[in-house]
Amino acid sequence: MTTSTPTPTPTTMTEYESEGEWSPWGDGNEEELEQPLINPVQQQQLPEDRFPIVHMDDNRIVTPLVGGRASRTTQFIAAFSATMGALAMGAVLGFSSPAGPMLMNDPSMNFTNTQNTWFSSSLNLGALVGGPVGGVCLNTLGRRGTMLASALPFLGGWILIVLGKNFGVLMFGRIVTGLCAGITSLTVPTFIGEYSSADVRGTLGSGFQLMVTIGVLYAYSMGAAVTSFRTLAALCIIPVVIYFILMLFVKESPTFLLAKGKQEQAAKALQYFRGKSYNIQPELDMMRSAIQESNNTKTSIRDFRKPYIFKPFLISLTLMFFQQFSGVNAVLFNLNSIFLDSGSSLSDNWCSIIVGLVQVAATFLATILMDRAGRKILLITSSSIMALSLVALGEFFYWEKADESWAKNTLGWLPLASLVIFIASFSIGYGPIPWLMMGELFSSDVKEMAASAATMFNWTLSFVVTSIFVMLQNGLGNDGSYWLFASICIVNLIFCVTFVPETKGKTLNEITALFGGQTHTSDTDTRNSSDC
Repeated sequence: MTTSTPTPTPTTMTEYESEGEWSPWGDGNEEELEQPLINPVQQQQLPEDRFPIVHMDDNRIVTPLVGGRASRTTQFIAAFSATMGALAMGAVLGFSSPAGPMLMNDPSMNFTNTQNTWFSSSLNLGALVGGPVGGVCLNTLGRRGTMLASALPFLGGWILIVLGKNFGVLMFGRIVTGLCAGITSLTVPTFIGEYSSADVRGTLGSGFQLMVTIGVLYAYSMGAAVTSFRTLAALCIIPVVIYFILMLFVKESPTFLLAKGKQEQAAKALQYFRGKSYNIQPELDMMRSAIQESNNTKTSIRDFRKPYIFKPFLISLTLMFFQQFSGVNAVLFNLNSIFLDSGSSLSDNWCSIIVGLVQVAATFLATILMDRAGRKILLITSSSIMALSLVALGEFFYWEKADESWAKNTLGWLPLASLVIFIASFSIGYGPIPWLMMGELFSSDVKEMAASAATMFNWTLSFVVTSIFVMLQNGLGNDGSYWLFASICIVNLIFCVTFVPETKGKTLNEITALFGGQTHTSDTDTRNSSDC
């Protein structure tokens, strides 16, 4: 279906120039673009029949491309800047492992086992609050604004841990860093999902989890190099400072700017992300149409009953559930004992570093495969291999109960091999993809509310799994616990095959259409073969 488009009189950009956010990567006023970023005609209210509907049976990609291919360089630079927040979040997650023994051995602190456990798990309490707080900030401060604002309490939390003289101050600092980790886990995937083009969105989105694992490895490595928890906390400040500085030079999400009525700034931001030789007008038309439609509908909790909202929301929550109940925390909880059972003489720090390296390598592989293999096949592969490795791990502990010496002498290699395979398979699928798809599945009218709820749900499950694992071990034993998680991974596999859609190469509008939501395209759109 095509319609005619009014062609504006060629005009220089200066005529329509308005003050936007400054960035060293380009100000959007390049001479090569001789037409206004927003056509005067299109600033008026657009009739609904101006935009043809994408049909559900049309599997072709409709990313508009006129006058060249969208640049990837700026998109990757922006993703690196944003995911420095994920690295800072990873440092928070990895801090307690090396810091725990330091806190218990520090004569000025003398943490008990109970205090150390509370200090470690209090991260989850802060992150639980970070979800709803981040949701409010996303809509008021913007995506970029929220990231910049959260860096300040992030810094303050680490300073409290560096300078704290008692358990209460350190706990408060830990909760504050957890709060900022929760905000980061919501904001960064949302930001990347909104500005990235369909052909690289999977790669850029999976970079979030990659940087989290690098942050965890950073904390493990620094913990092996220093002897004081205060020095370690000071080193964890570095990623936060880099994150804040880099985000000063990145533009705001075009989607957010359009939602706030900042038409020219949105156009400049989109031009910044797509490159100066790319004609953004068709894509801008689609984005504006989607925003207009969402603005015409006031969103409430009751709207979640609509199929195009409820279905992706339920899929996102279920992916978060399977991520946490895959057994990953249970495996990491028993990390040291698994290495000991395998006959390894490595120190705790080296065990942690090895696991961190496996996570980074596997997650890096996931970023390469995400836009080639697709999300669904990686989830299926991940859940299948996790189930098999957990069965093998449980098998070792089963035989260890029956004959410990025989199990260690004959099967001593099995727990270490199972651990490495499990961590690798988790990292290529269920590590990055639930966060990536959270930024893809929700339509713009419910994104802040739905993503906030999904983030809070994830951190709640993390707290629950960590809390009940000791009870599972006491009730079911190590073998029964790992077999329970293996059975959950099998259910997970069935869910992925049956219900999870493939979003590889699809625009956000097309993903909304998959669930029955209304979406619009510009009449001037062309098929972008790079998205296929």
